[in-house]
Amino acid sequence: MISLKRLLAEHTAPADPALIRREDEDVVRCLACGHRCRVLPGRDGVCRVRFNREGELRVPFGYVAGLAVDPIEKKPFFHAYPGRDALSFGMLGCDLHCSYCQNWVTSQSLRDEQAIAEPTFVDPERIVQLALEHDCPVLTSTYNEPLITAEWAVAVFRAGRPHGLVGSFVSNGNATPEMLEYLRPYVPLYKVDLKAFRDRSYRQLGGVLENVLSTIRLLKQMDFWVEIVTLVVPGLNDSDEELADIASFIARVSCDIPWHVTAFHPDYKMTGPPRTSIDRLMRAYELGRRAGLDFVYPGNLPGLVGDLENTRCPGCGTTLIERHGFSVRSNHLAGGACPRCGRSIPGIWQ
Repeated sequence: MISLKRLLAEHTAPADPALIRREDEDVVRCLACGHRCRVLPGRDGVCRVRFNREGELRVPFGYVAGLAVDPIEKKPFFHAYPGRDALSFGMLGCDLHCSYCQNWVTSQSLRDEQAIAEPTFVDPERIVQLALEHDCPVLTSTYNEPLITAEWAVAVFRAGRPHGLVGSFVSNGNATPEMLEYLRPYVPLYKVDLKAFRDRSYRQLGGVLENVLSTIRLLKQMDFWVEIVTLVVPGLNDSDEELADIASFIARVSCDIPWHVTAFHPDYKMTGPPRTSIDRLMRAYELGRRAGLDFVYPGNLPGLVGDLENTRCPGCGTTLIERHGFSVRSNHLAGGACPRCGRSIPGIWQ
């Protein structure tokens, strides 16, 4: 029986020249993520899915391991196409190894023999056709880490462009400037998981904090629409000090960036900590607002956080978008502005 790794190796394409640097006749430097792996012939990068075949960096192409129609609020994007659906697609592999990953079946499939996800082979045009059939204005690369499968995502986004479809990334943010330049023509929407604000914590997950912070700064400078999620994990990142540090950092980049503070539940290899309490999530909300953020959204506890899932005008307090979980119950925005005071609300609105 053919192994998954060998099967995936047969469904690859050459890396885009913008995402590699040749260092020797047969040695390439991969620029897809912050690890910047130096990949020798016959070897993989940290992600296990980008590899050097006889001096050529090969990358995943031509399959999905996850494909679904989701409310765009589930990504979560609260300030882009509210109430509409996104056609979500993902591949296999990740450049991190978070012990609480909720998508571990796809993200850790080449590291963990318990993570079993079968690929379905498909072309970009079929994914676009499905998006059109389901009236999805947005295509979202998600489920695994999209940075390491970016060439495939861009092929899908490029196929969707003549139909007016918009590309988006749901990412851990461990990007490089070269990658963001590559994505910018195709990806106006970018969600970043800011998992903690201590480098020690990030290194336990397989990353470096400053790489993610640099990505967030650069995304804003390059005029991506950015939303940030922090999964509030008891014992990992839920102290007042750390949550306040995250909020202050985001505010220094832009008070317009929505910050989603979401509740943890035990998953994958992290089954010890309890679920995040409502009180702790509300405290994260308070710290975000105290830091000056205009839009802070407690998540994963629908209906249990009062009306804090709603979008309000920062100027006059008018409720603009009313939500329950991922469902939009009403939308009172008028051309992207508050109908009461006329203040422009940051986002990408239809």
